[in-house]
Amino acid sequence: MNLEFRLQVFEGPLDLLLHLIDKNKVNIYDIPIVEITEQYMEYVKQMDKQDLNLVSEFLVMAATLLDIKAKMLLPKDPEVVDEEEDPRAELVEKLLEYKRYKYMSYELKDRQIDAEKSMYKKPTIPDEVKKYEPPVDLGKLLDGITLKKLNDIFAEVIKRQADKIDPIRSKFGKIEKEEVNIEEKIVQVMDYISENRHCSFKKMLSGQHSKMQIIVTFLAILELMKTGKINIVQNNIFDDIIIDAA
Repeated sequence: MNLEFRLQVFEGPLDLLLHLIDKNKVNIYDIPIVEITEQYMEYVKQMDKQDLNLVSEFLVMAATLLDIKAKMLLPKDPEVVDEEEDPRAELVEKLLEYKRYKYMSYELKDRQIDAEKSMYKKPTIPDEVKKYEPPVDLGKLLDGITLKKLNDIFAEVIKRQADKIDPIRSKFGKIEKEEVNIEEKIVQVMDYISENRHCSFKKMLSGQHSKMQIIVTFLAILELMKTGKINIVQNNIFDDIIIDAA
């Protein structure tokens, strides 16, 4: 698909003036305004008057040319010592700006044509080549590394690890959930009492492995006392408690 680069802002009167300047082979900085204006007006007279918007643009430029022509034909004041500004200067600046954009549009069009000749091909690199990594050059990797720098890096890593440790929570013990079944503990206590007959309460508790085991054992003994399956005897305060089967 061909694309046309048309800069609407710069089409019309300025394009016609550039054409007339190139046609007459005159210097754009020294435009023969009288001759160019006459040729411009001839073109305007031959234009199609149906498109009023386009015609109005050419008429505005025609008025500008006539104004410049009038200024240049007027006699200069001999009393004015300073050099007057050339009436064509503003027009020349607009023409040069338009010419730059016009040639830029040509460049864009050429690039579009060249781009149509380019073909895209998806990469077909084997997986082995994609995964390849050049070997590490240890010489470059360790360039400038000294024992002091390594020690500083090691100290910084250790410091970061230490900063991550909570000084308070790190001292907390590990909380583990221990599954203790009181029914099973009651059976174990009864078996122990049946085997030993007169057993020491203190000795029975000392055989437990955790606080939870001690608590459940104590609860089991209370339950057995409640049901009348064991008897508890303590001769004096703070003496050991002796457990017997009922």
